Amino acid sequence: SNILLSSGSCSSFFFAFGLYFRDCLCVFSTAAQQRSTGDECGPEDPCDEPRHPLSERALELKASKLEEQVRDLTERYRKAVADSENVRRRTQKFVEDAKLFGIQSFCKDLVEVADILEKTTESTTREAEPSDPKPTLKKICEGLSLIEAKMQSVFAKHGLQKMNPIGGKYDPYDHEIVCHVPAEGMQPGTVALVTQDGYKLHGRTIRHAHVGVAVESQE
Repeated sequence: SNILLSSGSCSSFFFAFGLYFRDCLCVFSTAAQQRSTGDECGPEDPCDEPRHPLSERALELKASKLEEQVRDLTERYRKAVADSENVRRRTQKFVEDAKLFGIQSFCKDLVEVADILEKTTESTTREAEPSDPKPTLKKICEGLSLIEAKMQSVFAKHGLQKMNPIGGKYDPYDHEIVCHVPAEGMQPGTVALVTQDGYKLHGRTIRHAHVGVAVESQE
């Protein structure tokens, strides 16, 4: 609606600008005709009374006033064009964000499914025994691993990526501290463990990673 209003305002300015420009032309034309009539009259042929009652001074004042109004309209028109451009850019940015982050709510739900799949795969892999003569459980583990890999591939295709904060600096915008662990071989303030994976959608954090941060041990 803002774009339509701005377009209507621009049209009104164009119409008003045209009217004032036409008036200016009429005034200048009238003044030119009066000067021309005065020049053509000789001393033996006195000039007739001017066709227009306005004096040259009055015409100049009116022309000056019209020029000032034209300048004002021009300035207002430029401001209206600038406002329209700002609205267009904001609308374009909104549309682009809607395309990128329109699936954000869906992704938040989907990563919970990915968590369950990952935990199930790890649990099944631990229970599978290499010496088991029945390869059923082993095949199930392989199938779950393939599904998990495919899911992460689909995530990456749509801009959804899992964070890997281990060893990195703690960032309150990406991480949520759930515990502290002794800094054994790690710099204090770095992420030592992850209890829940975090995810980003096109660089925007949609779920914080639950992490344990290394701290100096107190003896």
